[in-house]
Amino acid sequence: MSLILSEKKNGILTITINRPEKKNALTREMYQAMADALFSIENDDSIKTVLFRGEGDCFTSGNDISDFAGRKEGDDVNESAAFMRGLINCKVPVVAQVHGMAVGIGTTMLLHCDFIYAETNTRFVLPFINLGLVPEFASSYLLPKLAGHVKASEWLMLGEPFGTEDACQFGLITGSYSAEVLTEKVASVCKKLVAKPSFALMQTKSLLKNDVESTHHYMDIEFDVFGQAMDSEAAREACDAFLSKRPINPEKFK
Repeated sequence: MSLILSEKKNGILTITINRPEKKNALTREMYQAMADALFSIENDDSIKTVLFRGEGDCFTSGNDISDFAGRKEGDDVNESAAFMRGLINCKVPVVAQVHGMAVGIGTTMLLHCDFIYAETNTRFVLPFINLGLVPEFASSYLLPKLAGHVKASEWLMLGEPFGTEDACQFGLITGSYSAEVLTEKVASVCKKLVAKPSFALMQTKSLLKNDVESTHHYMDIEFDVFGQAMDSEAAREACDAFLSKRPINPEKFK
């Protein structure tokens, strides 16, 4: 069974995170599969919209910590970087259909989508600080621009979950809908986008995303600091505590 499903149909590339038994936790292999799907449409004029969705009861619970724990000190995270760059550089509109939980990259990737529709009871969380880590995917740059410094600080420095009301108020999502309406709403928006003239649609997105170079720049800075954080005692302790299903030792989490 493929953990990432990719389908091209009626002008839409649908990328489905398909690991419901693990709450769609993302491995390095899954990141690469999503990156490959995005790269496959770079010269495909038939695709006018990308849709991200998650199978099962949540969008994604973020990174599979057990998979990333196998990373050796100093290793690069090329697969996740490839996905991030592919999403940032995507020329066509990107729609996200979010439900359940959107943890870590499940929230930061929304900063690079153009239309984000969430089920009403969706919970978002940026847990990096609680893992001894730092923001990624240029979120330390884009979140303050989107929600303001104060709200971005709350989300990134406390790492506590927040709901669709906050997400909508501060511009993280386009809107929230009941489970019964969400899929229909997303399908309707995708259909409308496909019906728009290609050149005008892509150029409008390009004009709106006029800070791509800065986004890449800040993401590169975050990569460097993230790598340092991953090698810290606090991050190692948080990872070991998670895998061992025990409380974090505060003496090692400083």
